[in-house]
Amino acid sequence: MTKKQPAKVVEGLFNIGQHVVYPAHGVGRVTAVETQQVAGMKLEVFVVAFEQDKLILRVPTAKAASSGMRALASTRIVGDALKTLGGRARIKRTMWSRRAQEYEAKINSGNLISIAEVVRDLHRAGDQPDQSYS
Repeated sequence: MTKKQPAKVVEGLFNIGQHVVYPAHGVGRVTAVETQQVAGMKLEVFVVAFEQDKLILRVPTAKAASSGMRALASTRIVGDALKTLGGRARIKRTMWSRRAQEYEAKINSGNLISIAEVVRDLHRAGDQPDQSYS
C-alpha cells in the first residue's frame, strides 16, 4: 500500500524532480516520496526513475545517503575529479583480490573523486609494470 506525499522537500535531502546519482544505476530523477507498508512497518521512500533503463527504484529516506545516493556533482567537484584523472596512477603492491575489494568499495561509495581514482589507477600507460595476480 502506497501513499504519495505532496511535499517538495523531504528532510532536506532531495527535492521531487531533482536529478540524483545512485551507484550501479547512474542518474535518475526523484519523482515522488511515498509511504509504504513493509513487514508491518511504515517506511517513507524516495521513488527514483531511471528513464534509460526504464527502472523505478524505491529507496528508504532514512538510508538514502548511506546507500550512496547523492545529488549531481558541482562544477568544483567535477574539476577536482578531472585533476585526479590527470594525475599519476598509484601502483599498489597488494594482492589482486584486495585491490578489487578496494576498487569496488570506492565505486560503490558514490564519491566522484574516489571513482576517478579507480579509473586513473586502472588505466595504466604501457611503460608502467603489470601488477601481480598474487
